[in-house]
Amino acid sequence: MLKDSTMWYASWFDTPYYHILYKDRDHTEAKDFMDNITQYLSLETGEKILDLACGKGRHSIYLNTLGYDVTGVDLSKNSIKYASQFENETLKFRVHDMCQPYSEKFSAVFNLFTSFGYFDKEEDNLNTIKAIKSNLNEKGFGVIDFMNVDYIIQNLVAQETKEVNNIVFNIKRYYQDGYIFKEIKFRDNNEDFLFTERVKSITLSDFKNYFTNANVNLLDIFGNYQLQKFDKTTSPRLILIFK
Repeated sequence: MLKDSTMWYASWFDTPYYHILYKDRDHTEAKDFMDNITQYLSLETGEKILDLACGKGRHSIYLNTLGYDVTGVDLSKNSIKYASQFENETLKFRVHDMCQPYSEKFSAVFNLFTSFGYFDKEEDNLNTIKAIKSNLNEKGFGVIDFMNVDYIIQNLVAQETKEVNNIVFNIKRYYQDGYIFKEIKFRDNNEDFLFTERVKSITLSDFKNYFTNANVNLLDIFGNYQLQKFDKTTSPRLILIFK
């Protein structure tokens, strides 16, 4: 039985199974969100965007096709290795810990698709907000696309089975001690695997506290990728615009 490390995201995200399980993510939805958010922020062609925790680069690659100068960073060496094949003069990928400031300034820093709240140390959530702020240029905007935890907990699917590439993933979800857990069990090549995703249930109020402590100004809040008004009960997402 393969257990995840203390930093579960470092082990799980670097396995091929993570990308197998999530290979059918909605790319059209991701593109629509990028269209909507770049238009809302009035970002001009050629401006620099940092895609923080970029994974295999799907958002970065699309943003680059829109004419932006994009840097995608992620802790997963395997994800960055994969994404690097798409590099060009205005698109690059680097291994980087998002708790730490990057070495450049940007017109926008995007943290997308619930790529926040993984850390074992609570202070690292605040450190990430501070790092984002430090990477913004004078007119830059930060964007965090997180789940609406109130909605997610209320609509949690406790048990699910998915078969992908002839692998049967048995998924269990639950809320406990301020975290939302997803246990993923499967068998492949006569070996049993168990990975546990764990994301802190950070509410809008929690984010506001982070922002206050990081001296960040919250500008707007949206509840979905169409940038409609946030509603604590019905919105699937919590999208925060700040600087």
